[in-house]
Amino acid sequence: MSTLRERQLNALKQMLNLNQPLTKSVANEPTWKVLIYDRVGQDIISPLVSVKELRELGVTLHVQLHSDRDQIPEVPAVYFCAPSEENLGRICQDLDNGIYDQYHLNFISPISRQKLEDLAASAIQSNSAVNIHKVFDQYLNFICLEDDLFIMKHQQSDPLSYYAINKGDTKDTEMEAIMDNIVESLFSVFVTLGNVPIIRSSKGNAAEMVANKLDKKLRENLWDARNNLFHGNTGQTGSFSFTRPMLIILDRNIDMATPLHHTWTYQALAHDVLDLSLNRAMVPENAGNVTPGQKAKVRVCDLDSKDPLWSEHKGSPFPTVAEAIQEDLDKYRSSEAEVKKLKSSMGLDAESDLALSMVSDNTQRLTSAVNSLPQLMEKKRLIDMHTTIATAILNAIKSRRLDSFFELEEKVMSKSSGIETKSVMDLITDPSAGTEEDKLRLFIIYYLCTPQIGEDEYKKFEQALLDANCDLRAMSYMRRWKGFSKMSNQYEGGGTKTVSMFSKLVSQGSSFVMEGVKNLVVKKHKLPVSRAVESALSGVDGSDLSWLDPRTARTDAAARTRAARHPPPTDAVVFIVGGGNYIEYHNLIDFAKQQATSGMTRKIIYGATTLPNASQFLKQLSLLGEEIK
Repeated sequence: MSTLRERQLNALKQMLNLNQPLTKSVANEPTWKVLIYDRVGQDIISPLVSVKELRELGVTLHVQLHSDRDQIPEVPAVYFCAPSEENLGRICQDLDNGIYDQYHLNFISPISRQKLEDLAASAIQSNSAVNIHKVFDQYLNFICLEDDLFIMKHQQSDPLSYYAINKGDTKDTEMEAIMDNIVESLFSVFVTLGNVPIIRSSKGNAAEMVANKLDKKLRENLWDARNNLFHGNTGQTGSFSFTRPMLIILDRNIDMATPLHHTWTYQALAHDVLDLSLNRAMVPENAGNVTPGQKAKVRVCDLDSKDPLWSEHKGSPFPTVAEAIQEDLDKYRSSEAEVKKLKSSMGLDAESDLALSMVSDNTQRLTSAVNSLPQLMEKKRLIDMHTTIATAILNAIKSRRLDSFFELEEKVMSKSSGIETKSVMDLITDPSAGTEEDKLRLFIIYYLCTPQIGEDEYKKFEQALLDANCDLRAMSYMRRWKGFSKMSNQYEGGGTKTVSMFSKLVSQGSSFVMEGVKNLVVKKHKLPVSRAVESALSGVDGSDLSWLDPRTARTDAAARTRAARHPPPTDAVVFIVGGGNYIEYHNLIDFAKQQATSGMTRKIIYGATTLPNASQFLKQLSLLGEEIK
């Protein structure tokens, strides 16, 4: 059963095959072409297709639409861009200049009738209409980062941010435009999946606006006999199982603590500590040894599903990852030693009769060793890359004492007994612990998860934070937000336990010196988003989510009645309006695995408007707090 990522990748490959079905012969002998994309198209393609794979698909050159480009005759040009006025103006300019002989125009989202007519008029005027071979609406307006993770936008994503949706001076027209952009992307997701979902959403917020608009858009498409993108598809041929998926749209306000929470898993730590975006980590290699005026050396690390260690351990606690890297390194050294031993045993260093007689006996072993060399080299590259990433993360953990912040926040969020105000205050006032942002994040989580904080106690924390040079603008917003929000029983379970020492593997002879770092084991628990999903999928109509079914009558009651006659969906797409995070993503994946082991098949896809790290989210809260002042 194909994943969302595979379906989007196949759609892109077909587009690069000039929108012809892919066959084996095509893969062997691709048509050479030029790929022209805008920023949006580049963000969609980069996590899915490497430069090497583009070459294999026949792309000899890939360039930005708005860059200076030379004429290239007799080669098809494949355009992949949004149908914006600016982009269409540049395409018309290319037609006027006759840069290419063949134009295959692929728009990321549907081009309007008026814009299409304007494009046709421009092509006729420049006498290049015959050069436009195809115009396609691709419905690929989303970025797939994993098999089960997607976001709306990366670059120029500020209009979809939590700040943009919640700021006080947002005009109705601006909010409508934001909601329309989100709906357009979600519609593209379900066209790619080939399924019409049952829609559930939280009430009275942006999530409900998105749900109603998407419901309307799906209905209009289903009733359009000529342009029905789901024609004849009731779910059997889609990406999901025979039951239709449930789309659960939630607002970021369901849980404000998790986006600020310090984390302990590999992918989430890389996102929090390093510059990780679009599956690419920018890792400073010599940050500690940079002299004034010298730039820190940065290593670019691409992280994808073809990397076994990343696939297996991206959701693992950091100490487990350190052990896994060390194990891989030991295996590599063992394989390398075997090759050297084979060379020595064959006497290749000495030209003797004995050496020549042994060559024939060891030919098979030698062939095997030679064939394994490319895999060994690739394994060494991956080990070096993960060692670089893990070392940078470890340095951050040690210098900022992130293990202490994570452990205390877990206890605060799980309401563990014995958590005193003193523990939080001690960490905030400790000059050797964390940055200003780390301390503010800890206090916001403590503030949100503590039912009542007296004014005197709040003033003491406020002064401690000011003494630590913290920017308290975000607290202005969080105080108002807490006053309007229901915070009862938002978090449950959880916490951590500390293992007395690391395993022998890491504590002795490892490249990761873990002295002074706690070996924390995270207790499994469900975050508010996972609990909302569990309630929605349970079939028990007790959750505070609205029902919409684009295939039935418009009323909420009709959707509920239809749902009652069918078994509850086993598959879900969970979408967060206002920004998501890797902590929630991995928590949902863990929930799906637990359901699978208990005999309930669960396929869950996690999506969000954007994917800010904790620092970026905190800055958005500060901007909202500035408005209040």
